[in-house]
Amino acid sequence: MTTDGPQDPHPPHTDGSDPRRGAEGSTAEPGPALRTLVTGATGYIGGRLVPELLDAGHSVRTVARSPEKLRDHPWAKDVETVRGDVLDADSMARAMEGIDVAYYLVHALGTGSDFERTDREAARIFAEQAHAAGVRRIVYLGGLTPQGVPVHTLSPHLRSRAEVGRILLDSPVPTAVLRAAVIIGSGSASFEMLRYLTERLPVMVTPSWVRTRIQPIGVRDVLRYLVGSARMPADVNRTFDIGGPDVITYLDMMRGYAAIAKLPRRLIVPVPVLTPRLSSHWVGLVTPVPHSIARPLTESLRHEVICREHDIAQYVPDAPGRPFGFQKALTLALQRVQDANVTTRWSSASLPGAPSDPLPTDPDWAGGSLYTDRRQLLVDASPQDLWRVIEGIGGDNGWYSFPLAWAVRGWLDRFVGGVGLRRGRRDAQRLRVGDSLDFWRVEEIEPGRLLRLRAEMRLPGLAWLEMRADQDDRGRTRYRQRAVFHPRGLLGHAYWWSVSPFHSVVFGGMARNIARAAVAKGSGRGKD
Repeated sequence: MTTDGPQDPHPPHTDGSDPRRGAEGSTAEPGPALRTLVTGATGYIGGRLVPELLDAGHSVRTVARSPEKLRDHPWAKDVETVRGDVLDADSMARAMEGIDVAYYLVHALGTGSDFERTDREAARIFAEQAHAAGVRRIVYLGGLTPQGVPVHTLSPHLRSRAEVGRILLDSPVPTAVLRAAVIIGSGSASFEMLRYLTERLPVMVTPSWVRTRIQPIGVRDVLRYLVGSARMPADVNRTFDIGGPDVITYLDMMRGYAAIAKLPRRLIVPVPVLTPRLSSHWVGLVTPVPHSIARPLTESLRHEVICREHDIAQYVPDAPGRPFGFQKALTLALQRVQDANVTTRWSSASLPGAPSDPLPTDPDWAGGSLYTDRRQLLVDASPQDLWRVIEGIGGDNGWYSFPLAWAVRGWLDRFVGGVGLRRGRRDAQRLRVGDSLDFWRVEEIEPGRLLRLRAEMRLPGLAWLEMRADQDDRGRTRYRQRAVFHPRGLLGHAYWWSVSPFHSVVFGGMARNIARAAVAKGSGRGKD
């Protein structure tokens, strides 16, 4: 078959809305309820798949290394969550007990040069434990691979995804491997890369891969196919290419985004000298997507990735107008962003290599190995107004202290391969455990009282920032702030002492400005 498009053309797309499911567009599948296991529920696709499975009438068990990260999701009380790791056979054996369908939605992308080995081992353990537990089906979301290209010439990202699919298909458990190219959805890394490149650069000198043809698919259709795959017949054990009806270039996608977002036409000049490696740094400078994530995305665009078949429609039928075309998928994603209704983001999962240790209790760290900076202020505002300022910190609201210092710290972090400050927030007003927040992650939140952030910037140690709103013994509103640093080696100690002279400006200014913002918020609300 040629690469001009899918063998089985998709139906022409129309408006595509489905009154039974609203914006997400998926529908409950008929048949008895199944017991499903979802790995990767803290990630972008997994966090969206769980409510779709629940809506389809299935019971859901999630497995996570840190189950508390799922605590604040709106569906958390409707699922069973167990602690486990795909590299730990015993924990996976417990997670698989009584499961009918197991979803494999994890990968070790960016964990280092041996991430392919880690992916291979995790897939093997998952398949073995699924078979031992009598699981009836595995469903895996992988990457669409180019036709006629030797596997060894693929990017490490695509090569590893393909190998994981083979391991699962070779297991005794019937497996459906869904292979997608670029996924278009609010908060996806691909969408945010496209969005920020187009919005921020009216004139772009771009890599030659912007002319590579690809077949994007909307996240709503990915979820629909994932849910429907649970009911495939037992004799189905194969890969399925999934994509939307449009075969376009990345150049077309950027121009399409500019048109839908009502931006002036972008001038785009492709040049051959920007290799995937160099262009990933370029993407990292312009967009919130860090180099560690941008590189596998850009490397995957070296080859045409176009569906060779659309056989999944035999098992998960397409309603009229589905799958969505690129413009429809992009319009829905952009509307979600504008409505501040992004349910998960590419940064929902902790970045590989980022610290994940919880804040230790102080007595366990006696002996001077834990540095702290404490601030406390009385605030002439209600605790509720103070809390609204605390929960709204970061993103477009900034950090209430010496913006240049925070910006420089973010630039330095990006320079050494960190996430920098541009990840922003998932929601402009509300936070939940596990959310990314610029170069922090929400480790704990007690609504109205406590916000604890764990640093994911590149540091010679572990760092946390706590902010509390409470009242003193006289009923006065009190703001308490604590920065905590656990150094790693001599470099960690040197780092703390080198930046400590600036703490009065950075942390002291933050406390004062947060207090002022709370007073202003209360005054403004009073005028309303």
